[in-house]
Amino acid sequence: MDEPVAPTGGGGLVRVPSAPTRRVRLDLGYDGTEFSGWARQPGRRTVCGVLEDTMSMVLREDVRLTVAGRTDAGVHASGQVAHADLPSTVDVEGLSRRLARALPADVRVFAAQVVPAEFDARFSALRRHYEYRVADADFGANPLRRLDTLAWPRPLDLAALNEASDRLLGEHDFVAFCKRRDGATTIRQLQRLDWTRGADGVLLARVSADAFCHSMVRSLVGALLAVGEGRKPAAWPGELLSTAERSSQVTVAPPHGLCLVRVDYPADEDLASRAVQTRNVRVLGC
Repeated sequence: MDEPVAPTGGGGLVRVPSAPTRRVRLDLGYDGTEFSGWARQPGRRTVCGVLEDTMSMVLREDVRLTVAGRTDAGVHASGQVAHADLPSTVDVEGLSRRLARALPADVRVFAAQVVPAEFDARFSALRRHYEYRVADADFGANPLRRLDTLAWPRPLDLAALNEASDRLLGEHDFVAFCKRRDGATTIRQLQRLDWTRGADGVLLARVSADAFCHSMVRSLVGALLAVGEGRKPAAWPGELLSTAERSSQVTVAPPHGLCLVRVDYPADEDLASRAVQTRNVRVLGC
């Protein structure tokens, strides 16, 4: 789910740009409820498909997007980042307003800006930040937040959730919590994983890493919920880090509680070197 990739495939009005291009960063958000994820899929409504097709129609150019983090069906974003190489004749400052008139209500481009050619929404990213909302109240989730909050049927122990989370921090092979992809590493550096309970009683997990492999965030949350309700000891999720394959004991949490909230990037002068570093295949301890 969370492995950042550059989408492929097309649609929209195709025309070879007649003017030099500039790289444009797009900051965007979407309600993932009615989307089959980010990446294009034949016959399915996806965030990438809607954005590329709408931008291609509005700009009368073939637009292709590279995204910071590809999200699964039902997952939301309030801080997603993508880039596109657009003709220099495009009014970048007015792009968000033009797109707002054409895009459906469940996806919006908040801002567009010209960035250095070295900027890569995927490979230049330093870290990605996700949040997961869980309501364990007797009545379930607030009906106004039911589309972005998981209603959990049993009480959850905040201290146990955080104790188990602490054991997962650092650089590890998270294969127990990931769906393998050919040629992709499952080694990640988990920089933050903690839980708080808000004034409304809702539990919020904040998860940050340099990158995430497929289904990793939802798998971590699913394992931790088993600890929080007392079915598993606090040491159990950390013990899974020593396994060599995906654990059948881990239940993947539902997608609608998850939201990509921010992506961090280095200073402009470090963009190129960061992209080179990210492209290197990672080995544990390197």
